[in-house]
Amino acid sequence: MENTKCFLPVTLFLVVLAVSCATTHRLQQIKKSEIAASLTLPDGEVKMPTVSLPDSPRDTLRIVDFEGNQTLIMNAIKDVDGEMVATDRITASYVTARFRNVAERHGKVDIEFQVRVPREMLDSKWQLQLDPDMFMLGDSLRLDPVLITGSGYRKAQLRGYQQYRRFLESIVTDTTIFINKHDLEIFLERNLPRIYALKNDSTYVSDDVFASMYGVTEREAIDHYTYGFLVRRNKRRIGMKDAMYRRYVKAPIVSEGIKLDTVIRDSNGDFIYNYIQTINTVPALRKVDICLSGEIREQDKRLYTIPRSEPLTFYISSLASLADNKERYIDKVISRKVRANTACYIEFRQGKWNVEPELGNNPDEIGRIKNNIRGLVVNEEYDLDSITIASFASPEGMIKSNEALSEKRAAAASDFFGRYASGLRDSLLRDAGAYLSFEGAAAEKPSIPHIHFRSRSGGENWPMLDALVADDKTLDEEFKEYYLRVSSLNKNLDEREKALASHQSYRYLREHLYPRLRIVKFDFYLHRRGMVHDTIHTTELDTVYMRGVQLIRDREYNEALKVLRPYADYNTAVAAVATDRNASAAEILSSLPSDARTDYLRAIISSRQGDDRSAVEYYLRACARDGAYVHRGRLDPEISNLIKKYDLKMDSRQE
Repeated sequence: MENTKCFLPVTLFLVVLAVSCATTHRLQQIKKSEIAASLTLPDGEVKMPTVSLPDSPRDTLRIVDFEGNQTLIMNAIKDVDGEMVATDRITASYVTARFRNVAERHGKVDIEFQVRVPREMLDSKWQLQLDPDMFMLGDSLRLDPVLITGSGYRKAQLRGYQQYRRFLESIVTDTTIFINKHDLEIFLERNLPRIYALKNDSTYVSDDVFASMYGVTEREAIDHYTYGFLVRRNKRRIGMKDAMYRRYVKAPIVSEGIKLDTVIRDSNGDFIYNYIQTINTVPALRKVDICLSGEIREQDKRLYTIPRSEPLTFYISSLASLADNKERYIDKVISRKVRANTACYIEFRQGKWNVEPELGNNPDEIGRIKNNIRGLVVNEEYDLDSITIASFASPEGMIKSNEALSEKRAAAASDFFGRYASGLRDSLLRDAGAYLSFEGAAAEKPSIPHIHFRSRSGGENWPMLDALVADDKTLDEEFKEYYLRVSSLNKNLDEREKALASHQSYRYLREHLYPRLRIVKFDFYLHRRGMVHDTIHTTELDTVYMRGVQLIRDREYNEALKVLRPYADYNTAVAAVATDRNASAAEILSSLPSDARTDYLRAIISSRQGDDRSAVEYYLRACARDGAYVHRGRLDPEISNLIKKYDLKMDSRQE
């Protein structure tokens, strides 16, 4: 038995020593051979979450180019007997290329890569922390790390938490257990029986009263029978919590800000993790580099720093780059002659035509027209040539009388405002005074032309009455139908008025609608100063349209579509494709002339809709017209899928 007791510890020591030596040897091999984790591209093309392409069966495609020539495209090879048979290519388990083209959709890009760790770097006692760094636009961002934790490493972590928990449990929270209650009660019973009697008495006695009665405070009595060394030891433990946490928990388990934390139980093969990072794109973003670095740790010790890997480069293709950035202009025709008009409600006494400035609402209306005339006279861009005044009457009475009355009222208004305009001109000339030049010579006075007034009769204002009756909320539908019937049957206006007068609603017309028909309309005729020709043509940048194009470049596709929708042009189609409004984009493109860029967009749309034949046809047409689309097709997943699916061989001269 004694030999056995000696043999077991020695055996255990030898096993531990052997494991330690193996671990050290493995670490030395990693350093010597420069074994490191690496970044690789996943097998095949990255599946973009925002691009869902229908899975149509591979078949022979009959393609018709824009010249009418037919081409057969087959995804097949000849077997040993010379027959055409379908084939699928076998791809490698991972891609060794250092770059990939990725497509931006909806302002976002999914960067997908593999974190590959050789099995030589995996050990039960180790934890590997792998840190991907993203570099773009001259800035860097550390992505969430990947932790690969050995089972022994995790057991040591959990054991440390258990030891720390046992330490916390050793801290006493109920300090009354430190009081020697038995000896304290014996002391009180023998020496202070009256105090001992309070044991079963709920009467409150303050510490001051207690001290005055017995010469010792309650606190002093308790402290005398308290185990001081136990209290001090407990306080020391409370103060040691942080230090003991660091002692036992050498490698805390982190749960936040980690992309992956997995526990490896064996190392039979390489570890591979598919890492996907979604980023928001910005206008200037063309490529993203991803590098990998990290370290190997054994609890609180860093055993090895993993050197930074070669970068994986992702080139970003965006539908925004398909936008047409040419400036768009608005053709504007500026006429020399300009016309403006307004109407006012000048009241006249029944059967009278003289303008009475103080009658009814005339002060406000006349003041408004005077302000309009003055504003046009002093305008620096226009010269006021003439004013035509037309007066309109309501239908009651004979039409000939109303026309004559309207003519007289128009003439009276023309004379009234003509006098105002003449007085205004004289006043402005007086205010201008004598102009002197720097040399003392009199300068030319400002030119204020005479304004010509013309008057005409507007007659009975039936058109305005038609509109007032249709919009009136008081008149019922029965009368409105009657009014329309009378108007259509009676071309003679006097007979029409007579027919309306027989209806019970005529009084409402006379009192509420007819007064609104007696208006005086003013037409102001002006011309632009310094302009000789009747019209000139100018071009002005369409800032609204260009803002829509800028929104496409900024990847604000939904906002761009709102701005560009009324134009229904190529850029509108680009914004629609970028927001997956494929039917709307196809409708716009069908109305535009066919060229390389419209063909390419239609190829993308057809691919999304599962129409491979049309998609390939449009793509080949685009490449034939512009070789730049040969390369572009490899950048968009909708087209690159077709290129690989049908093994499209493009003439390199087109590139």
